[in-house]
Amino acid sequence: MTQDKPLNGRVALVAGATRGAGRAIAVQLGAAGATVFVTGRTTRERTSEVGRTTETIEETAELVTAAGGVGIAVPTDHLVPDEVKALIERIDRTHGRLDILVNDLWGGEHLVVFGKKMWETELGHGLRMLELGVKSHIITSSCALPLLVRHPGGLVVEITDGTSESNKGFRENFYYDLTKNAPIRMAFALGEDLKSEGCTAVSVTPGWLRSEQMLDHFGVQEENWRDAIAEQPDFAISESPVFVGRAVAALAADPERHRWNGQSLSSGQLAGEYGFTDADGSRPDAWAYIRDVVNGGADRTAEEYR
Repeated sequence: MTQDKPLNGRVALVAGATRGAGRAIAVQLGAAGATVFVTGRTTRERTSEVGRTTETIEETAELVTAAGGVGIAVPTDHLVPDEVKALIERIDRTHGRLDILVNDLWGGEHLVVFGKKMWETELGHGLRMLELGVKSHIITSSCALPLLVRHPGGLVVEITDGTSESNKGFRENFYYDLTKNAPIRMAFALGEDLKSEGCTAVSVTPGWLRSEQMLDHFGVQEENWRDAIAEQPDFAISESPVFVGRAVAALAADPERHRWNGQSLSSGQLAGEYGFTDADGSRPDAWAYIRDVVNGGADRTAEEYR
């Protein structure tokens, strides 16, 4: 390992790496020198229920390799245990180890209707959210952890929306609340299981993420994202996917990462710890802004939190 490639020789699996946070995490792990298996349901031949054709796992793998790592795309439905088992067997057969597991599986935005009560939400939609954002994580960890614990120092990262502190409040939809709190608790419980194996589990959340879908929602691109602030002033605290990607890469490269075991972390918090920035050189702390300004009514600007 070298200082500029601290993850040389390490093998990572980013489950749910088609777009958004998962793609950025995969790329930043690659930039740090890792071999990264990237999985998802959208390929150049097939589109998932999300319905987006503009991002694929093959493209993510190419971006990983271009960043300096080795990207390997493996189409996988993480709700099908046999597909996940085959994926892990392939990683074991070709590399004999798994050092980093990132559970970024979701893809349920199209199912969420905020403001609807539990009994007003279509049951099938609610249960599908739990499948996509909870069951898929459980299946993946169950299949992957026997390989990960083979070598001490393994890291499991559960990607979610919110921290244990921010999510004490209601997340505006019964099923979404359950889906996004579950990975926080999973990281805590896995941290307990992994202690004796010399491995670490954490949950990590971005702030207000400028994913491809979010940019499309506001009709902007990354180059002119600030144009959306006129419509939604709080969008000023948003962050690019690069920020959470750098957060996970910094965590993975930290030889003392076990001090975070079981904890709920945010991209802004980890930026303060490790000193990285977003792509534009800023260091947004969206959850502090939401706590103080959005929920707390403080008279401060988003720029004070960047």
